Amino acid sequence: MIRRFGWFIGLNNKTSSAKRLPDAKPHPAKVKPVAIMDTMQEIAIYVHRFHNLDLFQQGWYQLKITMRWEDAQNSSPGTPARVVQYEAPDLGPDDILGFWRIDDTDNSFSTQPFRIKYARQDVLLSVMVSFNLSLGKFEGSSTSAVILKFELMYAPISETGSAVQTSLDACSAAVHEFRIPPKALLGLHSYCPVHFDAFHAVLVDTTVHISLLKAGPHVSPPKVPSGSHDVEIGERFAGLGLALDQLASEDKKHVAMLRTLVAARDILLEELRNLSKAIDRAIDFSEIDSEIDDKKLSDLKANLDAVDDQASGPGKPQNGVEIANHSMDFSDDGLFRSLSRDSLMCFFHLLGNQVLYLWNTFLKFHRANKTSILDYLRDAWAIDRRAEWSIWMVYTKVEMPHHYISSGSDESSHHRRVSSLWKMDDPAHSAAMRAELHRRSIAQMRINNRSIQDLHIFGDPSHVPIVIVERVINAPRRTVSVNSYFSHFDFKDSASLLSGSSFETSKRQSGGGLQQNGRTLKVVVFVHGFQGHHLDLRLVRNQWLLIDPKIEFLMSEVNEEKTSGDFREMGQRLAQEVIAFLKKKMDKITRTGSLRNIKLSFVGHSIGNIIIRTALAEGIMEPYLRYLYTYISISGPHLGYLYSSNSLFNSGLWLLKKLKGTQCIHQLTFTDDPDLRNTFFYKLCKHKTLENFRNIVLLSSPQDGYVPYHSARIEFCPASATDHSKKGKVFLEMLNDCLDQIRAQSSEHRVFMRCDVNFDSSLHGRNLNTFIGRAAHIEFLESDIFARFIMWSFPELFR
Repeated sequence: MIRRFGWFIGLNNKTSSAKRLPDAKPHPAKVKPVAIMDTMQEIAIYVHRFHNLDLFQQGWYQLKITMRWEDAQNSSPGTPARVVQYEAPDLGPDDILGFWRIDDTDNSFSTQPFRIKYARQDVLLSVMVSFNLSLGKFEGSSTSAVILKFELMYAPISETGSAVQTSLDACSAAVHEFRIPPKALLGLHSYCPVHFDAFHAVLVDTTVHISLLKAGPHVSPPKVPSGSHDVEIGERFAGLGLALDQLASEDKKHVAMLRTLVAARDILLEELRNLSKAIDRAIDFSEIDSEIDDKKLSDLKANLDAVDDQASGPGKPQNGVEIANHSMDFSDDGLFRSLSRDSLMCFFHLLGNQVLYLWNTFLKFHRANKTSILDYLRDAWAIDRRAEWSIWMVYTKVEMPHHYISSGSDESSHHRRVSSLWKMDDPAHSAAMRAELHRRSIAQMRINNRSIQDLHIFGDPSHVPIVIVERVINAPRRTVSVNSYFSHFDFKDSASLLSGSSFETSKRQSGGGLQQNGRTLKVVVFVHGFQGHHLDLRLVRNQWLLIDPKIEFLMSEVNEEKTSGDFREMGQRLAQEVIAFLKKKMDKITRTGSLRNIKLSFVGHSIGNIIIRTALAEGIMEPYLRYLYTYISISGPHLGYLYSSNSLFNSGLWLLKKLKGTQCIHQLTFTDDPDLRNTFFYKLCKHKTLENFRNIVLLSSPQDGYVPYHSARIEFCPASATDHSKKGKVFLEMLNDCLDQIRAQSSEHRVFMRCDVNFDSSLHGRNLNTFIGRAAHIEFLESDIFARFIMWSFPELFR
């Protein structure tokens, strides 16, 4: 059965009523029926907007929401109880179809179908649906979690009319589930972003609001064994004892239930005050305090007067409660246990009414301040990510050495110094073992927090990538060479080097420099790797867009299907593409306002990082170098393949050079010139391509066999320690040149991090890709969990 509604409030009021007791034969063991107090969970889901980041297909889409207990023994689903449509969706009549609906067959709620036609399209849904879940078998509070399920329904854009809904009902295109732990069920207000998967990259802005409410009392007969009038006396007393035990058990359950109601009330009141203060919107708490305190005392006196006389003895305060000073401790078990069942029922109604009053106050407050509350909860969620995701992240700090080796030292001193500073163990193997030990500890960990858990991550915590973050503390620069970039480039006068219509316009408007008041143009350039596609890094791009929606991004296409040639040509093409993109965006800004600053960031995968560095060495890029901001290298071979230990992969490189004459492979393996100091990579390391970035993040994986571990991390290679040939010296010169660029100047702050990403290899099984190390190299492009961890843990690097 499907219920359809319009834009207004839809209510499905379900009130509990007293059940009529079946007629029973007179029985000596029969006792007074027990009044049962029930509570329920109300979980409200506010769906703010559907933001299309990267859907591959245009079409009709719809969100379907269901809820259930995680405990398999309690299969009762959550029931949609009420829906409030805050505002009508902001789409044209041809882009919205039908109404939201509740389906009684599967107890689901579905939004209106809406049409998506382009990327980064927003659909404001502005609807809140509340689900009720019976606590039934639980005594007091729930011991089971709740599973919140979002389904993305899809129908082709060619469908029209009723055929759209038929297609939407057929199956879901993607599913995203969350777990609401038992601790959160007493009360919670949390942001809950829905992302679905890599093929359906969307953001659904939602918030979840939870409270425990009373469900209303009903009367249940005690469970007494049936029998005839001529039962034995012993059986009668046995039946009476069982009935009394049943009553005692029910009283304990009622006391536990009252305590949870008190906790729910206190949490809800505290959250109301916190929200009011956070968004600077006043709530009349005097009315709330009056509703809670004054009503509590007046009702309590009336309830105590009506208590059964047998509940208190001579000379004892009625029900053991002293009310002369009008102070009550609702957290005290002794208070509740001293009361009769009738008084417990009165307390249940009193507390239940208070919680309901606070809950309705919150719902009204939310409707009046929905956007401010959403912004506040989103910011709180972002702050909490680093703490929550620290389960899979290991943080360390190391100091960058001043210099690995002096170029004037002899071979013996070289060997002694390197041996004293570095262990000869394989760093990749050590990193993999460290991550594996951490993964095993996670498998034994009991995660028991109060936050909503994303089951993409928390569903199987032992399969989530482990990220080891190594924060490198910069040491002072050892020297500034004669031909250094700084010897002829003054940052104070660097604005004079800017050319192009946009910069000239900005200079004229500001009297020689960029505007002090204006817009900051933030551009991120994504560069694919060998034989890659311009959309290879779309998952990282999507995470960046979630952190900062105002960025302008360039998915470089200029080298697509051209990655087998000379790096110099690829770098020149990229430089021209970046400059054209920058000028286009700058012209657009200066036509409508003023340009205050530019932040130019780069993300590269594999040899895309070499293309980026080659582009930055081009003369045409020099005016833009002072605007470099964040650089993310994902498995980039910055030091080439001088000491590659993957013999199988090396054989593949040899075949590419021999059979196809791939120029970039010759350059990667230092066979492009007989003299190593004339090779492309040696000369590239002499260029100051990393010197101007404010933030440098190097991502590597010890499981990646396609790129040497030390090359991706720009660090010392143990194999070079015993190599006294020219090859060893050249490697150390390149390493020193790269690290000299990364060391921060005393007048500026630079962040330099190495991040080891260790994927769960069991997900790929044992195959050729895993054996040769390709699986991890490609996993960087097919998974975004590692990027989510790093980027949300250090959001200041990406804004």
